[in-house]
Amino acid sequence: MAVRALVFDVFGTLVDWRSGISEAFRASGLEGDPGELADDWRSRYVPILAEVNDGSRPWGGFDELHLATLDRLLAERGLDLPEGDRHELVRGWHRLDPWPDVREGLEALRRDRVVATLSNGSLALLVDLARHGDLRFDAILSAELVRVYKPEPEVYLAAPRLLGVEPGEVMLVACHPWDLAGARKAGLKTGFVARPLEYGPEGDPPDSPEADAACADLRELTLQ
Repeated sequence: MAVRALVFDVFGTLVDWRSGISEAFRASGLEGDPGELADDWRSRYVPILAEVNDGSRPWGGFDELHLATLDRLLAERGLDLPEGDRHELVRGWHRLDPWPDVREGLEALRRDRVVATLSNGSLALLVDLARHGDLRFDAILSAELVRVYKPEPEVYLAAPRLLGVEPGEVMLVACHPWDLAGARKAGLKTGFVARPLEYGPEGDPPDSPEADAACADLRELTLQ
């Protein structure tokens, strides 16, 4: 089947979360290395989503979950931050800049195919990121619509259902192998985009996973 719709992971794939969150920590005045604090906060993302998916934690949106993991981070490190400043740090996830290739790459891909997000981020958060980065999508799709988080198959299957196409006509584009594996298991095609700087210049980027297409720049993504 030919690809009729491209759906994109957002955090890491389209936007540079580490630079933005590091700057938010720097502005907060908290003690500690801002990049290391950002990495610690992000490392708590998958575990808390798993708590929601396995039923040990009730459904919560991204801002709620980010606040919960921030509270844990600060408590474990013995750091104190007023409530208003904690909420301002959470708001930092709404103001992340896109990678340099993203705006132009999305525009080129939109000429021939539907382009949408497919993110664990909430709808309001994704709208804010799209407006902040001046990113154009045909649809904003979120795990919030099915109230479970990736890599649960319901999230991936929501894309073809809502866009009116077959699963095999949708390609998830992401930089995270676990996300691509979930999409592939649900019957979607997959596109890997390398983001070696997601965790900074000293980070350890994943190897290119099994995927139907791969690129290091969205402007170079080639589809059948």
